[in-house]
Order: sequence, then C-alpha cells, then structure tokens
Amino acid sequence: MARILITSAIPYINGIKHLGNLVGSQLPADLYARYMRQRGHEVMFICATDEHGTPAELAAAKAGQPVEEFCTEMHAVQAGIADGFRLSFDHFGRSSSERNQKLTQHFAGKLAENGLIEEVSEKQVYSNADGRFLPDRYIEGTCPNCGYDKARGDQCENCTKQLDPTDLIEPHSAISGSTDLEVRETKHLYLRQSALRDDLDAWINSKSDWPILTTSIAKKWLHDGDGLQDRGITRDLKWGVPVKKGTENWPGMEGKVFYVWFDAPIEYIAGTAEWADANGKTDADWQRWWRTDLGADDVTYVQFMGKDNVPFHTLSFPATIKGSGEPWKLVDYIKSFNYLNYDGGQFSTSQGRGIFMDQALEILPSDYWRWWLLSHAPENSDSEFTWQNFQSSVNKDLADVLGNFVSRVTKFCRAKFGETIPSGGEYGAAEAALIDELNRRTRAYEGHMEAMEVRKAANELRAIWVVGNEYLQAAAPWATFKTDPDAAAAVIRLSLNLIRVYAVLSAPFVPDAAQNMLSALQTDNQEWPDDMEAALAALPEGHAFQVPDVMFRKITDAEREDWQSRFAGQRS
Repeated sequence: MARILITSAIPYINGIKHLGNLVGSQLPADLYARYMRQRGHEVMFICATDEHGTPAELAAAKAGQPVEEFCTEMHAVQAGIADGFRLSFDHFGRSSSERNQKLTQHFAGKLAENGLIEEVSEKQVYSNADGRFLPDRYIEGTCPNCGYDKARGDQCENCTKQLDPTDLIEPHSAISGSTDLEVRETKHLYLRQSALRDDLDAWINSKSDWPILTTSIAKKWLHDGDGLQDRGITRDLKWGVPVKKGTENWPGMEGKVFYVWFDAPIEYIAGTAEWADANGKTDADWQRWWRTDLGADDVTYVQFMGKDNVPFHTLSFPATIKGSGEPWKLVDYIKSFNYLNYDGGQFSTSQGRGIFMDQALEILPSDYWRWWLLSHAPENSDSEFTWQNFQSSVNKDLADVLGNFVSRVTKFCRAKFGETIPSGGEYGAAEAALIDELNRRTRAYEGHMEAMEVRKAANELRAIWVVGNEYLQAAAPWATFKTDPDAAAAVIRLSLNLIRVYAVLSAPFVPDAAQNMLSALQTDNQEWPDDMEAALAALPEGHAFQVPDVMFRKITDAEREDWQSRFAGQRS
C-alpha cells in the first residue's frame, strides 16, 4: 500500500467557478484520488478556497459585504458545489485559517533567517480617490498589446501578456473608477528566488517523468530573458496574513499583508493540519504527510493544476520550501492542463462567460458533466466545450453504451427469469474471448489511470463498455431463449456480473451511476477485477437484483438549443 498526497490548485473565493476551472484541477485530481483509494492505497486529498488578495476584496465590495463575511459565505457555497460534483476531498479548507496564518509567518521567518528575504523600495500606483495603494489587479485599462479595454495591471486576460500597471492605456481604479492616480514609493519584501535558480533547475531536471507542458513552462520562467526573478511577497492590503517573522513583528512592514501567491500554496500544508484539527487528530497525524523527518519520506505527492498556475508551483512554492531549510515534502509529480474554451471563445470568471458549476448542476446531474469533462480533458492542447459535442457524447457514451447495456440486461432478465441471477448453461468460446479482452483492456485502463492519462483512461473505459454491448448483441439471448433457455441464462448471468464490474471500473468517472448499479444489483462488493473470470462470477446464481431507473437520459435537440441560447451571454 502506497501513501499518496494529492492537492488540486485552490480556487479563488471571488465567485463560483466555471467548468474550465473544474476540469483544470479539482476534477482530474478527484479521478486520481478515487482510483488510488480503490486500489487500496492510503490517500490524502486536500483542497481549499484561496481567500486573500485583490479578487476577494473586489468581490466582497461588489457584493456589499465585509470581506470576512463574504469569504465565509462563499466558502460554504463552493464546498456545497464541490459536494454536488462528488469531489472527494479529505478536507476542503480555507487559506484564511489560523493554521495558514501561522505557517505562512513561520516560512517567512525561516526564509529571512536564511538570507532569502530582501526589503525593496519600489514605486506603486496610488489612488487619491480611494486613499490607498492599488495592487496591480486593482488597476484596469486598455492593453497596449491587443487593445482589450478591460486589461488588468498584472496581465491582459484577452492576450495573456504580462503587464505592469504603467503599461496600461488610460488606467483607472477598479474600485472607484477614478483616473486620479499617481506613482508613489512604498517598501515591500521580496523572495530572492534568483538565489535558488540553480537548485530549482537541478530539481526540475531530475523530474524526467513530468508532462512536457509542466517542464516547458518551468524552464521558460527559469531561463528566458533574465531568468528567474525575485518576487514580491507583500502587498499594501488590509485583508490577508499580517506580515511577521514567525511570531515577531517585522519593523517597517506594519499594516502590510503577505501576497496571496505566497500564502496560498502554503494552505496545502495548512489544510492538512486543518484536517487533523477537524477529525480529532494530532499534529503528528498531519506532519507524517509533510515532514520527511516525521514519516513523509515514503509519500508520493501529486499536484493538479491549470497551466497558468505552473510557474508558482514549480518555482515559487518550491523556493519557499527549499529556502526554509526545513525537511518539508516537495512535490513529486505535477499534472498540468491546458485551457478548456467555451463555444468559440474563452471561459471567464471575471467576465461571467460560459457555464458555471452551479448552473451545470441545475441542468443535469454531476455524472453527465464529469464524463464529458474528463473524456475531453485539455491535456495535450486546449480543448473546447460545445453544446453539440456535449449532447453527442452524453447520448452516445452514457445513454447508448453504458446505460443501454444495464437496461437491456436487467429488463430482459426480469422478463424471462425474474429478478434473480439465473442458473443453467455453460460458458463457451465467446465468453472466454470476452474475458480475455476485458482482462487486456482493464490492464490498459489501469496503466492510463496510474499514469494520469485522463483522456486515454476515458477512451479505454468506454471501449470496455462497448465490449459488453458487442458481446450481448452477438450472443442475442432474446433469440437464443426461444430454443435454448439455459444458454440464454448463461449469457445473462455473465452480463449481470459484468454490470458489477462496470460499476467498479466506472466509479472514478461516474460515481453516482456506479453506486446506482451496485444498488440495483443489491451488492456492496466493490472488489477490483484483478481476475476477470472470478469477477464475472462474484454474484452467484439466485442473487436478487432490481431493474434500475434510467441510468442516463438523452439530451434532446430542443434542450441543447435552449441551453446554448441561455448561456451565450454573460452571467450577472
């Protein structure tokens, strides 16, 4: 049994996330966590809400709420939606927790002790109307590169070009809209990432099994231009982790907070500590996942994220860990994803474009979305959500293949043999060939799941469903029953057992459907089919079952057209 620590990039608290956010981190992480638990491994799956920084303050102001109240409310909303999508976190924490505050201040203190923090005087935009310095994201204007008129002071969302606030054309405050801005001097702390460049480069070079997307982004930040730059880790904000050296005040840093991208990844560790607190565990129980001197040396740590988060997880967070000089666990594998686009454009939380997680669950149950998103995961390139493709995939894969097999087998058995697994008949060459193919494909499926090859795993799972349908169609028990009821009984007996196998294999992708199949078969046997012949005899003759309700209903053209129209604009 292996010990596997899994984290997915923590979502911002500033609103409900869209489907692109879901498939870029949380959903594939859940797929992997579910599979590894099924195979008997000890899994710790941690996520949280990212509650500090500009997005939180802006969203709270827009909602007319104090930021702490807004974050508490939105955490509950995001946790509820995560549950709706059956995301099986061991703990869904909050970066505003006391645990994260103390750990963030602890790491800052250790970095300072090791000479890796530098105080830097810099010029920053000050809004006279708002009476405050404006972080980059609080400044909006026109992008000088593409002309997009809602570019932020750190990056243009349209063309993705990295920007400084002074690059913007006609800049204004995102809070008040005021153009009465001026540049003033302020002092901030910088993490001396450049001092760790060679160490980080050697570490990344040692990860030869990482996806090309992950390593190429990391290498670009390490070597392009002037290479890895020192990065500011403080901001002039009120909401965030107060700047301290461990438990000591930091002279000259009064009233400042740590930059969200410094404290947010530390929440992976803090979230595990929160898990211990919530479950009556000791510090030793969470430290065995994170401290290599306290048992974490045998942990495999896997992170899931969209490609925009890769630089911070391959460079900045490892710089924090390494720079502390303490024996904290570093990530072993980073599974990164490209972008999921929406119907000819881009998903956008800030612009309200696309379909969002709560809206999706109002339309259809989670399994429909889980299957489409995972089977179209943007692993090797960007992919695109279209309503036509969604309808086609649901109708063909879920309704016509998996759902159809379950329905035909259970209904035929009830009609001809009753609601128990029939006896009689023997297996022959067709069944032997089926078992051989199922064994071969299941081993391939396992290989893809272990390698985190999400689309390949989905394709193999669908092929396993198709194999059963092809067997059933060729065996034609409805025709055989007329002349040889025992032969038909053998086909149905095997097929009912195959439904149980399908439930087990499919559970990481479509957990609700998997449970429905097991419930219909009146079994809690979730044993993995290592031996397919034995697995197809797990439910004995005479075992009772029920015909389930329709597993997956088809999406009509009228529904698809309605949804496409309804979600063509922007969410308010």
